[in-house]
Amino acid sequence: MSSEGIRKNVTEIRERIAASAAKAGRPAEEITLMGVSKTHPCEAIREAFEAGVRHFGENRVQEWEGKRGGVEDLPGNWHLIGHLQSNKATRAAKMFHSVDSVDDFTLAQRLDRARAEVQEQGKLRVLIEVKVAAEETKSGVEKEQLPEFAEKILTLQRLELAGLMCIPPLLEDVEKVRPYFAELRKLNEQLAVHLGRKLPVLSMGMSHDFEVAIEEGATEVRVGTALFGVRETR
Repeated sequence: MSSEGIRKNVTEIRERIAASAAKAGRPAEEITLMGVSKTHPCEAIREAFEAGVRHFGENRVQEWEGKRGGVEDLPGNWHLIGHLQSNKATRAAKMFHSVDSVDDFTLAQRLDRARAEVQEQGKLRVLIEVKVAAEETKSGVEKEQLPEFAEKILTLQRLELAGLMCIPPLLEDVEKVRPYFAELRKLNEQLAVHLGRKLPVLSMGMSHDFEVAIEEGATEVRVGTALFGVRETR
């Protein structure tokens, strides 16, 4: 996609974010736009950055290793949003500002140990991915196990638990996705009370449903196709 196309898309997405926030009685400034840059080249990331996007989400450690050199001069915030394999945890802890898909305590422990080697970067922000639907292909912590899992995450000194993330079923009717977003918001509220601390981040909503997610309380929306266009087929 051309640089003009990306700039136009960023403007349109921000207008949609503002409209959805207003509908929910929220300030648009509460919502972070994350550009899902997986499979897109460094040039596209750079164009989005120039258009004002500061947060970017990647799915795979190996892919990010291959292209981070092309954008390392940009003061962006780099998020791992895909499922993380344990054998790549050490590399992820050193390359990303946030791992938004934590769903395994052994994995979290590896992230914590690896972060000790880059202490100058401070704590690694993490989100717990919650399994909001009974889909075998989806990762995530089971809802019933969430309080205990979060308590264990808080014992890791180099991780900063910021909130929750989910990937609901891909449904054409976005109103059918709304209950999953509402449920994650309630889980987040309940967990904050249980832990006695704020959990300010709710990462939910993608290109086709982020407006509904914002209405239900999303603070971060992960937008790929609407921003960068259709991804190349691997």
